[in-house]
Amino acid sequence: MDPNPAMRAKPADARAAALELLDAVLARRVPLDQALEECRALAALSSRDRAFARLLVATVLRRLGQIDDALARFLAKKLRPGAVRDILRLGAAQLIFLETPPHAAVATSVALAAQHPAMKGLVNAVLRRVAREGASVVAQQDAARLDTPDWLWRSWCASYGEATARAIAAAHGREAPLDLSVKADADAWAAQLDARVLPTGTLRRASGGLIESLPGYAEGAWWVQDAAAALPAKLLGDVRDATVADLCAAPGGKTAQLATQGARVIALDLSEPRLKRLRANLARLKLAAECVAADAAAWRPAEKLRFVLLDAPCTATGAIRRNPDVPHLKSPADVERLAAQQDRLLANAVACLAPGGTLVYCVCSLEADEGPARIARLLASGGAVARRPIALAEIGGLAECITPEGDLRTLPCQLADDGGLDGFYACRLARKP
Repeated sequence: MDPNPAMRAKPADARAAALELLDAVLARRVPLDQALEECRALAALSSRDRAFARLLVATVLRRLGQIDDALARFLAKKLRPGAVRDILRLGAAQLIFLETPPHAAVATSVALAAQHPAMKGLVNAVLRRVAREGASVVAQQDAARLDTPDWLWRSWCASYGEATARAIAAAHGREAPLDLSVKADADAWAAQLDARVLPTGTLRRASGGLIESLPGYAEGAWWVQDAAAALPAKLLGDVRDATVADLCAAPGGKTAQLATQGARVIALDLSEPRLKRLRANLARLKLAAECVAADAAAWRPAEKLRFVLLDAPCTATGAIRRNPDVPHLKSPADVERLAAQQDRLLANAVACLAPGGTLVYCVCSLEADEGPARIARLLASGGAVARRPIALAEIGGLAECITPEGDLRTLPCQLADDGGLDGFYACRLARKP
């Protein structure tokens, strides 16, 4: 990534796009990825300016608690939600976290406030104080608590202890690296991509730049997939020449893994638009799968299957490093709603299995209620399946990623020196004869 993209971005256009994106996420509750696709102002920018706008919005979302706490110290009264508050947030993010020159951050923020002339003086005065005093304020903050919603903090402390909860929160404050799964020749592609091979086999390189311009993209040699996200499909074992159902498959990273291993994959997803994206990804990779638009809680194969992978819909709190909008869009009600859906999906996935067949259940969530609690409920409900513990060799020897029960649990603070991992939970189950 450009070491200081703020210095090269067009001030008005990039920051105006960032303001539109921030409103979409925080006011209209649109997921950031969707907002990025729909933002017309962003589409008109150069690739460098688009990258800066996204970096700016992501920084505000990652550090929103700290930014609001700092701004509150320089305001006589609390600002109402709206454009002026978001303009101040964008300006503070540049001054405190992105090291934008003060004159540029302040001047462009005042320009953004042109439609609120009565507030331009306030924006100017507050951001000048942030430029002078913001760093010292941030140095005294409890970043982990300020940037983590209370419900998530309580959940993580209950599941992992406060020290680990703090480490998770710290990991969420950093930009995630770019992880790639390759079809073959990992070492050769690592050399071409200036990447390193992790113990799990994933290629990792610094984030930044156009993915489409990297070596191997056009010829379909690899796809973007977090190192933790690449582990559940491996837990199925040898799937060559076998039919595998990949339930809730889009956007298709796990489908691509299974197809690369020689499986006949039935890629199932409820959303036809998401399946369209999956098909496009497979076409680039020159891989094949049978794509089916159906509800995975009701679909049944023509014959019982030896292998089923269920990557269930979840709150995605394990992927906050890559999706900093998640803490601002999700709530405990979402966990409860999704847990009920996960139970239905699990029950049907078990029904799709042949005797002796293998089911891997996974979620990119840090919440116990979406992971081990769902498996505990399933196992307590009857004797159809039994847990098959995971071996160290199956996940690159990462002992810290295996729970006492033998399940997979990755955390953002693991492999910290190598750039961390997304938070994933996976359990392997076998259908009893």
